Amino acid sequence: MFLALRELRFAWLRFGLMGAVVGLVSILMVLLSGLSVGLVKDGVSGLQNLPVTSFAFERDVQHDAAFSRSVVDVSAVEAWQRRPDVAEAAPYGNTLVNARSDRNVEIDLALFGVAPGSFLSPKVGEGARLGGDANGVVVSRTALDEGLRVGDTLTVDRVGTRLRVIGATEGQDTFGHVDVAYVPLPVWQRIKAGAGPADAVPERATREITAVAVRARPGETVDLAAGDAAAGTESLPLEESYGASPGYTAETSTLQLIQGFLYAISALVAGAFFAVWAIQRKHEVAVLRAMGASGAWVLRDALVQAFLLLLVAVGIGAGAGVGLGALITGGGVPFALHAPSVTAAAAGLVALGLLGAGAAVARIASIDPATALGGNR
Repeated sequence: MFLALRELRFAWLRFGLMGAVVGLVSILMVLLSGLSVGLVKDGVSGLQNLPVTSFAFERDVQHDAAFSRSVVDVSAVEAWQRRPDVAEAAPYGNTLVNARSDRNVEIDLALFGVAPGSFLSPKVGEGARLGGDANGVVVSRTALDEGLRVGDTLTVDRVGTRLRVIGATEGQDTFGHVDVAYVPLPVWQRIKAGAGPADAVPERATREITAVAVRARPGETVDLAAGDAAAGTESLPLEESYGASPGYTAETSTLQLIQGFLYAISALVAGAFFAVWAIQRKHEVAVLRAMGASGAWVLRDALVQAFLLLLVAVGIGAGAGVGLGALITGGGVPFALHAPSVTAAAAGLVALGLLGAGAAVARIASIDPATALGGNR
């Protein structure tokens, strides 16, 4: 420890340059972490906010596009409601539309068709809840940032259905980077069928939903296989259903791959630096070994040195990354700082950097003390 601190003090420029590189990697890691959390939130926050534990889709539906391809008969809801391990089950519809408000605001919306009064009916932070107006719609809070106002009238493109904005949710509800709008299920079925205000809705369309939203009893796990067998559906737990959101899997996989490369780069940079450092101080370490220092002591001293360097560099870099992230948050970029994610990224950098440094300096323990006495000549 004494040797480690002295070297850090007297070779501060060399260690400072090394720390600067690790700090820059840390900034990138924090920004990527914020971007990853922001994209997830922008892609599936509407699903995350639903109080469900699983969705029952059409049997054999393509999992990565279940929300757009699945068509389930509404009778499946009753089959799920009869399950003893299910607290509640309700019909759920999902479709994307383009709309324009009476104040000429163009907006894309993910229509969530729900039964007013069911457990899927959203809480509102402004205005009224679903049920009082047959064509009322509750929009995401972020839709108000796009220019909508409670009291606006929306006209859905192509079908011409008019929806009145009666309320807004308390926070962000988005699906596939599009603001969510909750509508009564009959309205959703009309729009999904492409029926205009003066058109009759086909009988089959009044029985079609996207999926059955299921909530397990507290402390219990729903037997999805048994429920699917009874209802003729195919269930996905809530988190697995995120993969059916547009672009979700590709975006998260890409960011995870970039983060993996950054972890590897950090470990390689730390390993390369300490490998060169170990070679340069070979004779000094041999002197210590000749004076009686054990190989374990020398190795522990080198690892403490690497740990202190990584801890300070990652700490400063992560702090700078959080500061930059705070400037980005709230802008047009989907970015959100999440303390556990930032902490995990910083801890991962320190751990992998220490692993790389440890692999590089392990050779110190095997230095022959005779080197200090000229035994290598």
